[in-house]
Amino acid sequence: MSTTKIVYGLYADDDDLMNGVKAFNDKGIAINEVYTPFPVHGLDKALGLKKTRISDAAFLYALYGVSIGLTVTWYIMNHDWPQNIGGKPAFSWVNNFPAFIDPMFELMVFCSAHLMSLTFMVRNKMYPGAPAQNPDPRTTDDKFLMEFLTDDVESVKQLLIETGVEEITVKDA
Repeated sequence: MSTTKIVYGLYADDDDLMNGVKAFNDKGIAINEVYTPFPVHGLDKALGLKKTRISDAAFLYALYGVSIGLTVTWYIMNHDWPQNIGGKPAFSWVNNFPAFIDPMFELMVFCSAHLMSLTFMVRNKMYPGAPAQNPDPRTTDDKFLMEFLTDDVESVKQLLIETGVEEITVKDA
């Protein structure tokens, strides 16, 4: 039988939360997760989180959007419906390139924004029908929560009290 418990410490202030994170890091106690109602500056570094790769994905999605824009403008203006716009002949896409910058830019922004949003939601299991991950709904309003998976509940509870925790909850893992 496992003695591992889940300990939740609820804070009322983000400064108290940051002091708590630093205190637990100094003691070498691992924090499993932190739930906040808004981004807390410096929390990612204090928790030792790595840089996300969402910016790399955004770049690839932007390239995808630009390639769609290139293909669509080339196909429409040179094969499907060639037109003489402003005296410019339609037989060469390269000669008309400046006219196509706007649609390519718009498709780049459209694809990167929408696909990044979808990637974020799937990666964080926030899509419709996914089980809720938030252990306390007050963290979506004004509270801050630290979660621990530990065998030594008493030392975690004592340190939580020392760092100004508002409420402590212990559950079986």
